Amino acid sequence: MMRLLALLVAVAVAFAPGAGAADDVSVRYLLSRERPGGGFAEATGTPGVSLTAWAVLGLRARGASPSPETREYLLRTEARDVPELELALMARAVSGAETSTQVARLRAAIRPSGLIGSSLNSTIWGVLALRQVREPVPAASKRLLLARQSSSGGWGWGAGVPPDSNDTAAAVQALRALGVRGKPISRALDFLRKHRNPDGGFELSRGRGSDTQSTAWAVQAFVAAGVRLPKGALGYLARMRRADGSYRYSARYPAATPVWVTSQVLPAVAREPFPLR
Repeated sequence: MMRLLALLVAVAVAFAPGAGAADDVSVRYLLSRERPGGGFAEATGTPGVSLTAWAVLGLRARGASPSPETREYLLRTEARDVPELELALMARAVSGAETSTQVARLRAAIRPSGLIGSSLNSTIWGVLALRQVREPVPAASKRLLLARQSSSGGWGWGAGVPPDSNDTAAAVQALRALGVRGKPISRALDFLRKHRNPDGGFELSRGRGSDTQSTAWAVQAFVAAGVRLPKGALGYLARMRRADGSYRYSARYPAATPVWVTSQVLPAVAREPFPLR
């Protein structure tokens, strides 16, 4: 209990100016999910690298610093695959931890085609991870992302997979991090607009209904593109916030993984796209 109180005091000091009281509640919620040893976990789960990395990214987007124990957890716990490596690298970078070993591992996963890892999704996140640590991105990876944009303007997680709003929003952030402007970005935003619903939220794919994570991703994409947010998106997110600071998955369903959902919402609420500043 004393350790949690100390963490909350540290967050209050670390907060960026202008952070609202409602967002303080969400940060306090996330910090309450840190386990002994520094990893983050859902209420009935065990700590893992991916969830811990998401929590760190969410906290840093709100101006809060992870605990020393969390930084140590990320340093001593190995990522199991390329996507997890990419998230861990981003989290290490924003928390001020050492990244050189992880950068070398990620570079070893880059193929001559520009693919990073085994999927388009891992390539998108590979670009974001490299830019988070201010490392150059192979020109082939940029060409690959541009070439894989579908005729509808979106991207899917892999070859031959229908495009979805989440991967499209992440691709917009990756391409903007590479300095891409113009038609590829405008087409992608048009794709995202087609996934917006009257409640202000966005859906993963057409007909699924709005959800909090898809809405958060869309917000980040529009911010990264420097384009005005579609009306109602932030209001939708505000309605999904619960009294304890966590976020529902959607109006219909509570989140089975509230730590994950809340971690992904906080950058959008802060209007911070990836890579974080």
